[in-house]
Amino acid sequence: MSIAATRLGPDGIAVPAIGFGTYPLRGDDGVTAIASALEVGYRFLDTAVNYRNEREVAEAIRASGVPREEVFIQTKIPGRDHRSSRRSLEASLTIMGLDYLDSVLIHWPNPSQDAYVTAWEGLIDAREAGLVRTIGVSNFAAHHLDAITEATEVTPAWNQIEIHPLFPQAEQLADNAERGITTQAWSPLGKTSAPFDEPAVADAAATHDVSPAQVILRWHLQRGVIPLPKSTSAERQRSNLDVFGFELSADEVAAITALGRADGRLFDGDPDTHEEM
Repeated sequence: MSIAATRLGPDGIAVPAIGFGTYPLRGDDGVTAIASALEVGYRFLDTAVNYRNEREVAEAIRASGVPREEVFIQTKIPGRDHRSSRRSLEASLTIMGLDYLDSVLIHWPNPSQDAYVTAWEGLIDAREAGLVRTIGVSNFAAHHLDAITEATEVTPAWNQIEIHPLFPQAEQLADNAERGITTQAWSPLGKTSAPFDEPAVADAAATHDVSPAQVILRWHLQRGVIPLPKSTSAERQRSNLDVFGFELSADEVAAITALGRADGRLFDGDPDTHEEM
């Protein structure tokens, strides 16, 4: 079993350098896949209220036999709960049968509601009450981050955003880093658009005798990003964790980043327009 290396998060909390994305794993098959991820070494599970699988995540932890305190559990507040984020978090704790969560994020800013600052205030309150160890956001642009930090003087620990080689988000990544925010990447391989056959990826894979997916995950790590890959296959789960035995050159990292393109998003997920309730 290979357990993911850890890194120190902005709040001084140790967090695995690679997490396991659980969307859209549900039902018995979902429990099996998530338990498998724990068995091969993952210790960071990323879920959300809108994934509708918080119960499965908790069941998988119990089924795996891994002590709860060894697993970094993260969920997300949906748009419909922006004005009641603490109650939403408490509901997640009830569903999962837990006393606390390790991390809770605001899933999307949903600017038409103009309530994400209220949601952030609720998460601060929940953290102070000991319901969650660390708090952050997801899919926030710089001006959304400005709004919540200016209103509360509390900076998020995390900003989970879409990052993969076709959408490397260099500007937002730099902005997060300047604020002391650690970036997490959803869909880190790019799903069906994963550029496994692009020379920048394929050549690096051949050079280091690893898979293209391993090259991309290593690219994330060397950019300071925590990737959250998802797979139902134990073999691929294990392979996605096995990225600490090689290092890409600066030129290889730059070549992969250069694959980015203006239309690289996987869907119309612009934080200024996308709404998810």
